This record gives sequence, C-alpha cells and structure tokens, in this order.
Amino acid sequence: MDDLAPVEVARGACIRRPAELLAELGLDPSLPQLDFERLQAFPLRVPRSFVARMRRGDPRDPLFLQVWPAAREADRHGGFGRDPVGEWPQRAAGGVIRKYRGRALVVTTGACAVHCRYCFRRHYPYGDPFGARGGWRATLTELAADASLEEVILSGGDPLSLDDDKLAALIHGLNAIPHLRRLRLHTRTAVVEPQRVGDRLLAVLAQSRLTRVVVLHTNHANELDRSVAAACAGLRQVSCLLLNQSVLLADVNDSVEALAALSQALCDLGVLPYYLHVMDKVAGAAHFEVDSTRAAWLMRGLAACCPGYLVPRLVRERAGAAAKEWIGW
Repeated sequence: MDDLAPVEVARGACIRRPAELLAELGLDPSLPQLDFERLQAFPLRVPRSFVARMRRGDPRDPLFLQVWPAAREADRHGGFGRDPVGEWPQRAAGGVIRKYRGRALVVTTGACAVHCRYCFRRHYPYGDPFGARGGWRATLTELAADASLEEVILSGGDPLSLDDDKLAALIHGLNAIPHLRRLRLHTRTAVVEPQRVGDRLLAVLAQSRLTRVVVLHTNHANELDRSVAAACAGLRQVSCLLLNQSVLLADVNDSVEALAALSQALCDLGVLPYYLHVMDKVAGAAHFEVDSTRAAWLMRGLAACCPGYLVPRLVRERAGAAAKEWIGW
C-alpha cells in the first residue's frame, strides 16, 4: 500500500476525456486510444481521487492501464463476446438474476464510479428497467416469492452509485423478508472513490438485521491509500465482514510480487482476499487475458510466500454452471 496522504477530492469529481487524463498524468497525448465511436459506447470515467494514486509520466502504471481506453479494445478475438457469463437470459423482474442456489443477485443500477476496461458487464443492456424505479417494488416482490433464498447480492454497475436514501429503502425492504439472512454488497466505488462511505451509509448498514458482507474489488496494492483504509475502518465498525475479489489482468497484477503485495495490503486494512478471477471473456478486453496455466503458476508462487488465509481462490465463471469453478493449481 502506498503511504499517501488522504486525497482531498469532492465526491463525483471525475475525468471523462482521454486527453484530460493524459494531461493530468503528464503522458504523451498521442498515446494510442480507442476510436471515438467505440469510446462513446463505453466511455472513459475515472474519479480524480483514483487518478491521484497513479504514477505521473508512466504509461505502464497498473491503475492507469485498468481505465485507459486502449486502441486494442477494437481488435476482434474468437471466444470473446458481449455476455460472457450468460446473464442476459436469466434476468427477472426488478433486476434480479438467479444463478446459484440460495442466492439472488440484484443489478441495482447501471452506474459506476469508474469504467474498468475489462468489466464483464460493459455491454450489459442497462437501459432496461431497474429496481430503483418504482420504490424497489418489483425487486422485493421477486425476492419475497422465493423462500429458498437466504442471501441477496447487491451489484450493478455499483450499488454505491445509488444515493443513500434509495439504498436505505432497498435494505429496509430486504430486512422485512423473513427468509433472508445475509446481505452482500459488491463495490468498486469504495476503493476508487472511498469518500462515498460516509456516516449515512454506515448508519443504514448498521441498522440492518441481516449479516452484512462487503466485497471490495481491488486489483493492485497501489489502489489502497489512507482514504480507502478509513472507509474500511468505518465498514468494520458497523460489523461488516470485508472480503476482496480481484481480476487477474495482464500487465496489471500478473506477477507473484504484485499479488502478494495486494494480499498483504488488504490484510493491513482488515480485508481478506476472497476470489482471484480469471478474466471473463468480454469483447474489448482480450489484451488483459492471462491464461489458466500461467494463473495456476502464479497461485503456486503466491501460496509459497503468503499464509493460507491471504491466498484467494482462483476461479472462473462459466455460463450455466451451478457455482464458480475453482481452478486447481
């Protein structure tokens, strides 16, 4: 974890133009980038608080590479598609997706604080109605009707893109469904824009009767500064179990040293590594792919230098599978 002072950046302050990002980082303005038409379909968006953690003048910075709309996104690769994990046909009312027994995922919003270029939902049809419209009625009705559900997973986009009142209304409704036991919230926003984790959000979580699990999405130790540490401390204070999931990305974290540094930095913040995902084969992200053979080699190296509780499970997701597939190493 870089020892940086807290970044004083207002919530919502972000960079949306490639030229502005390059200028902010002192990078060559001619750096190859995605053409205008394709960029419009999945635009650049990165909070200034996240940009502040990038190394100036370094086009290979691992944080920069995750958000830069590289020209290689336009390349075509066999086996890469728009719905890599087969979610689209499984959508139900209110943004509910059922993939695994006893759990349901709610796509709460299409918005996210950052547009990661490897995102497996970068082509998701977010124009369809979401639960946030109509006071979550359709979402809660769908969840209440299935007594086999014990856990609800809030996803997106990013659920922390919702304002606190909308999120509070959803969580209040979930509290009233008797068969639910756990609330899991997956977020990248708490890492790239940790100012979002404020007193009101913490109070909403603290008041829930459900067991709360917050899964952060962090890929590199340099993402974790003092402002993220403060957000994690707040979440722990309201009895949230903190886990982390990462995506294995070429030139970002595909080394034993990078993965070990990430696990150790997470532990310092009271966060346990949970999953390391082999990247979903989403169109536009093939240049990030790390094959399973190399992934297994990296995991053996990580296990040799870290205690077992700091070694995440190496997994992939396959459309129609009953669970995530563990990759042996």
